[in-house]
Amino acid sequence: MAFKGTIVIDTEGCKGCGVCVTGCPQKCIALGKKANKKGYNHLEIIADTCIGCANCAILCPDGVIEVYRAKV
Repeated sequence: MAFKGTIVIDTEGCKGCGVCVTGCPQKCIALGKKANKKGYNHLEIIADTCIGCANCAILCPDGVIEVYRAKV
């Protein structure tokens, strides 16, 4: 059974530390070129390959990532 996931990022709360990026097995997230109001380059989804594993949310020190997962 396969899973499809997606994430919701609080871009204004993201500090651009990149810890979540290293934990993503699908490599579907990266730090973007755009900065938030605080001047940090925030997390962005770069590919539609998320499986909803939640590694990014678990690793995020600021808790700005919500993960949603559905069976396909």
